[in-house]
Amino acid sequence: MKAVIFPSFRVFFILLLVIHACSESSKAQGSAAVRQLIVTRAPSWKSTQAQLQCYQRASTRDPWQPVFSKRIPVLLGRAGMAWGRGVLQPPASTSIPMKVEKDWKSPAGIFQLGKLFGYASNSPRGCIWPYHQVSELDAYVDDPKNPYYNQHVRIQPTDIPPWFEKQRMRVGDAAYQWMLEISHNQRPAAPGYGSAIFFHVRRGPDKPSAGCTTMALEDLERLLRWIDPAAYPHYVLLPEAEYESLRASWSLP
Repeated sequence: MKAVIFPSFRVFFILLLVIHACSESSKAQGSAAVRQLIVTRAPSWKSTQAQLQCYQRASTRDPWQPVFSKRIPVLLGRAGMAWGRGVLQPPASTSIPMKVEKDWKSPAGIFQLGKLFGYASNSPRGCIWPYHQVSELDAYVDDPKNPYYNQHVRIQPTDIPPWFEKQRMRVGDAAYQWMLEISHNQRPAAPGYGSAIFFHVRRGPDKPSAGCTTMALEDLERLLRWIDPAAYPHYVLLPEAEYESLRASWSLP
């Protein structure tokens, strides 16, 4: 018997195809619009120290140009790196595991940038990136069992959940005076694959992080003044060998 598609179902089916096509087109356009890249290259997967350089281009037809005269020294997770969940999939042939919660590793890959958080009433002078001042009511959830896992949440003062104390953001830590969100494992978040990844101030010139990318305060503020929402900046973190291997296919500088 020949299958029959009722008109209403046919319209719905066509609508789904159109939405999917528009979504894929939007993704492609967003990727093509990237005109700023923050690139961190580390010696190996086990490295806790790396070098960061920023690149920009006037259009997608122009070559990438370095921004800073010298690379910026940064610190990574104390256990090195693992593949993160970003905008591109890791190579199918890789033997490196994916990042998981509490593994003390920084996520490798290419990532969009999220919101800038901080304790001050305003972001650093000259910074035009979207900013959120952290209050006593802000949390960033790292508990995989919490429905708000890997999300920023601002609670109501009249309804403080029992989990809030362990997840609150304002803890008076100078390392967190600026926190630029690295969009790892988001849209949507997969429970247990890592959370709360940021650029933030280092705790010392040789002290690795729990998985974030950290640097000196003056270097972080220089980075924050450079990023421009209109240029769709992305973050690239890779070991040297993987960077060279993926440079052409990922259109890296």
